[in-house]
Amino acid sequence: MTARVGVVTFPGSLDDRDAQRAVRLAGAEPVALWHRDTDLHQVDAVVLPGGFSFGDYLRAGAISRFSPVMTTIIEQAKAGMPVLGICNGFQVLTESHLLPGAMLRNNHLHFICRDQKLRVENNGTAWTSDYASGQEIMIPLKNMDGRFTADRRTVDELEAEGRVVFRYLDGNPNGSINDIAGITNAAGNVVGLMPHPEHAVDPMVGTGGTDGTGFFTSILKRLVNA
Repeated sequence: MTARVGVVTFPGSLDDRDAQRAVRLAGAEPVALWHRDTDLHQVDAVVLPGGFSFGDYLRAGAISRFSPVMTTIIEQAKAGMPVLGICNGFQVLTESHLLPGAMLRNNHLHFICRDQKLRVENNGTAWTSDYASGQEIMIPLKNMDGRFTADRRTVDELEAEGRVVFRYLDGNPNGSINDIAGITNAAGNVVGLMPHPEHAVDPMVGTGGTDGTGFFTSILKRLVNA
């Protein structure tokens, strides 16, 4: 049986096709989900892609959080379904309270687009098992509202429980607290990060590297071995 990974398209999504391609290259079947869908069409996992859903009006991800598809995704994520939020998708996850904290405007108030070095802090999630703990990877980063923040108690809990999944190296690109680039929920099935692994899966495209492939091979192995 082929693992099916849904990729949601919101109005303003930019990287949904890239995420579908990354899923396909990893060996799973990508399934396009529209933001008005309430049926997830028997997918085994979901990717919330990058972009500027609903124009980032109010706050990034704030309107998408109320799309019909999110009602089902929230329910299924709480039941254990793996969900990956990339950039705008990470913002949607915080707005949906599937992940703690919030995303603020970059501290330098500029859009940033560059290749970003990350350190893998937690390889025990559904999306990171193909990496080694402490591994350094290069993943493209492009955002305007990428500064992760949370109250001190929440940050301390994330750090103490090993729920910081990725940390920025060689400079903090947006002012995120504790250099946090990505986090997970307590169960490890929901992961959000600001950099774009779907843009680092083909040596002929993007960075010319494949450091992002591990996200999609990790979830494929998790689903196949479940």
